[in-house]
Amino acid sequence: MTEFSPLITETPTEHPFAQFVRILGKGKRGARDLTREEAREAMGMLLDEKVEDTQLGAFLMLLRHKEESAEELAGFTEAVRERLHAPALKVDIDWPTYAGKKRHLPWYLLAAKCLAQNGVRVLMHGGGAHTAGRLYSEQLLDLLGIPLCRNWQAVGTALEQHNLAFIPLGDWAPQLQRMIDLRNILGLRSPIHSLARALNPLGARCGLQSIFHPGYQSMHREASGLLGDNAIVIKGDGGEVEINPDTISHLYGTTAGQSWDEEWPALSPRRHVKPATLDPAQLTALWRGEIEDSYPQLALISTIALALRGLGTPRDAAFELAQQYWDNRDRSI
Repeated sequence: MTEFSPLITETPTEHPFAQFVRILGKGKRGARDLTREEAREAMGMLLDEKVEDTQLGAFLMLLRHKEESAEELAGFTEAVRERLHAPALKVDIDWPTYAGKKRHLPWYLLAAKCLAQNGVRVLMHGGGAHTAGRLYSEQLLDLLGIPLCRNWQAVGTALEQHNLAFIPLGDWAPQLQRMIDLRNILGLRSPIHSLARALNPLGARCGLQSIFHPGYQSMHREASGLLGDNAIVIKGDGGEVEINPDTISHLYGTTAGQSWDEEWPALSPRRHVKPATLDPAQLTALWRGEIEDSYPQLALISTIALALRGLGTPRDAAFELAQQYWDNRDRSI
């Protein structure tokens, strides 16, 4: 009779990232938020590509289901900033643009352009056209003469020459862009869409953030406060940093570690009719003064005022200055 040796097996070693999936997914009673340090470590592993694809998908969707906390958002942001190696460039306004517009044209682009003409240095960044049926900033840069930059050196040059620069997320945080692009595979937006708005990669004097879903605005304000950033968070039109003049706008601000709130009344006594189609040519026509249109003019002037408010100008003075900027703009493109 042949003797068989018992089969000796070793217990597989747990993947280092598994602990973070477990923290988030341990059930209603066992799951909890990540601490700020845990969030920083977890995002660091994601950015350093030290996780499996299955772990990435599970982590993003568990966060999406749970809804991220201010501590988690702050930790994630710290991990990204630690890996940026960005140069020291003077920036006044950090302007994330990740949502795209579907009801109205992106009038905020004219607001940023007008601010830049008046010496306000604006950095814009976005994540590409990831959702069908929306019009994204990246698609309109050439039309409006906004510099598209593919690295920080080009950003520096554009800021010096034009006070305005746009850099795609994929050129300075490609791992985050990959996570955003998973939307069509996972079927849901992940918390990376929110994270991108909080990054303020060059440490601008004020970061403007638009968060559409109720309740998230105060959380983003808290995260920016934890990071020591100055920021204003709004529920912008379509998820972009653009004031909707037809509704009351609530500003969730944080300045020098102190939270503040401000409510701006609607600027129009009645709602404007939504345009039947979005024609980008209307952007240049309005800029050149070839057409007059109440909604976009109210939207962009109040959005200019929002940026000025973020730089410390009181509301009434910000609106007066915004109107002056718009009236005196260089209308060539």
